[in-house]
Amino acid sequence: MTTTYDPFHPKYFDEVDLRQEMDRVFDLCHGCRLCVKYCTSFPTLFDYVDRFDDQDAAKMTPAEQDQVVDECFGCKLCYINCPYIPGQHEWDLDFPRLMLRAQQVRVRNKEIPVKARIQNRALASTDLAGKVNTAVAPLANKAIGTPGSFTRKVLEKTVGIASERLLPPYARERFSTWFRKRRTTETATVGAAQGNVALFPTCLVEYQDPSVGQDMVKVYERNGVSCSLPAGLECCGAPWLHAGNVDNFVKQARKNIAVLADEVRAGRDVVVPQPTCGYAIKKDYVDYVGGPDAELVAANTYDAAEYLWNKVHKGEDTNLDTEFPGEVPESVTYHAPCHLRAQQVGLKSRDLLKLTGTKITLVAECSAIDGTWGYREQNYEISRKVARKMANMITDADSEVVAGDCSLANGGILQETGKPAVHPLQVLARAYGIAPEPGAAHPTTPT
Repeated sequence: MTTTYDPFHPKYFDEVDLRQEMDRVFDLCHGCRLCVKYCTSFPTLFDYVDRFDDQDAAKMTPAEQDQVVDECFGCKLCYINCPYIPGQHEWDLDFPRLMLRAQQVRVRNKEIPVKARIQNRALASTDLAGKVNTAVAPLANKAIGTPGSFTRKVLEKTVGIASERLLPPYARERFSTWFRKRRTTETATVGAAQGNVALFPTCLVEYQDPSVGQDMVKVYERNGVSCSLPAGLECCGAPWLHAGNVDNFVKQARKNIAVLADEVRAGRDVVVPQPTCGYAIKKDYVDYVGGPDAELVAANTYDAAEYLWNKVHKGEDTNLDTEFPGEVPESVTYHAPCHLRAQQVGLKSRDLLKLTGTKITLVAECSAIDGTWGYREQNYEISRKVARKMANMITDADSEVVAGDCSLANGGILQETGKPAVHPLQVLARAYGIAPEPGAAHPTTPT
């Protein structure tokens, strides 16, 4: 048995070795149970082991182990709660990475059914889908905009996206189009120079929620941070990684690393407005690609709110504009996404919103979307069950505005509560008196 989470290790893709490591980790988790509340993987695991008189996790069958893997949606909150993680305890227990390893071994050994392979490719081809669907946005949005419709049921049967899941519509104008058009048709207003960043817009902002990117750019520029948009960026690759396809993930990661490393060497930090993508660049690129460039990019990559707080508000010789002449809501419920909490950078979005004077209610329960996991028809009911606690807390808070950094989680919030959620920097933009772009629509409202 080898305790390894290193994809370059010679035993990493050895299934016998993997199963033995799962026996070890499952036995430790069964004895601890601290993470029981996070997802159904742990209750499922504990139920399987509890049925044995000697409670020996090694007696689980491969199929039972695989069920635990399938129910893990990769929230990564184990890193926050587990006392036995690598670097902190000799047991070197890394449940999220073990689940990824198990998925990757199954893909490498061609143990994934044909329908699942089609589903994985459809959900991971974000750039192709984005380019096609933004070109025909009204038609595409009409087709996907009604949960439970005939079109959505066909989509569920063919590519496995749950027919009842609320999907974000596609924008009529991509973020990159807006950004470059703006630079050629008008002069952006930038305050006294306080920073220089390269934007990694993410697929969600590029194709479906450009209003987040637009408001982020305007808030940054108001605070003296110049923004550039490098050519040649692709999807971060996280959907491939989460589906177990290491090869395709590495292929896309290498392209992005090459572009972003050049930006960092040119003196620009990298800013990412979506938590899952930021996590991939900061953590997964180093683990699965590695090398000096991946480490350079990771060390200089920031979440959108993290950058404003650390580099502008708390930076040396820099100052955040704390005058808010615009609309400040009386109360905001802030949802802290799992993949941002797992980065352990603190609650910078909440801290920024506090500066406006609004009353903040914090909700730190999972939406159970987590990349593409909650979009899959086989996970839909479990996802909604997990999200119920989050939904109840948001409903009970009854704030004037709901804000969250993850557009995917925000879609889940709308589905579960009926309340639209916006990115915290959009709340900040309105507080500054910055108007939304003409025709800008909320990402979960079909246009």
